[in-house]
Amino acid sequence: MSTMLEVSGLSHTYGRGPKAHTAVNSLSFAVQAGQLASIVGPSGCGKSTLLRCIAGLTPPTAGTVSLHGDRVTTVPDDLAVVFQDYSRSLFPWLSVQKNVEFPLRWRPISRAERRERAHEALEQVGLSGVGGKYPWQLSGGMQQRVSIARALASRPALLLMDEPFASVDAQTRFELEDLTRRVQREHNSTVLVVTHDIDESVYLSDRVLVLSKSPATIVADLSVDLPAERDQITTRESGKFVSLRGEVARLLHGEAPDEAVTAASDAAEWEAAEKAAEVSSEKVR
Repeated sequence: MSTMLEVSGLSHTYGRGPKAHTAVNSLSFAVQAGQLASIVGPSGCGKSTLLRCIAGLTPPTAGTVSLHGDRVTTVPDDLAVVFQDYSRSLFPWLSVQKNVEFPLRWRPISRAERRERAHEALEQVGLSGVGGKYPWQLSGGMQQRVSIARALASRPALLLMDEPFASVDAQTRFELEDLTRRVQREHNSTVLVVTHDIDESVYLSDRVLVLSKSPATIVADLSVDLPAERDQITTRESGKFVSLRGEVARLLHGEAPDEAVTAASDAAEWEAAEKAAEVSSEKVR
């Protein structure tokens, strides 16, 4: 696979002098084309600062960001961002259809193609037939689907998602996680998700980058060895998921990577043994 995103020696410091605050410190990693990667870290560690630097919204103090080999100095045309607060990222005075079309107004495409792309994107996120409604007429989960559709309509080389499901309830979160995985696989998209939710980072991703407390550094780069086809119940009950979740949790709590792997594996094995014992007990009864 080719490299879609490359971050090299990235640092960002707010302010100067004794009151300066370094949010991220010398981060380096790459994301391959077609990969869905998550960045997980404690609150306030600099995740959103990192994402803004990658998106070209905030210039880094040091280091570089490259998208398919081109250095990022401003927001790239083929990059899209889905933010956490859907209520502030959608225009309430525009219809759902017009909201999805909005970023395409600056593209060299016809009105007919804009309408067609918006229609296709809404259909992909399960919102065909609501294009004439307004955002305030939809539930929170549906509004976030509109935000995702708007990002997909631009057909981005890289889709960034900043805590995209933090503002919705648990059931809606599960639905949106499955939607994200389905759309990513259908389009072979490159997606980078920023989250503080450990379970979400493991369930969604092919790979998890674990950050330290601020100033953020990369503590571990974990491959997620779970089946491509995932289910909110059976996947989360599996030993591999439990082990990975435990490993990420221990890393976030400051354990060394080797210790976190061992402890997480032991915990997963113990949980599997308990479930087996429960099944045996039920059979005896």
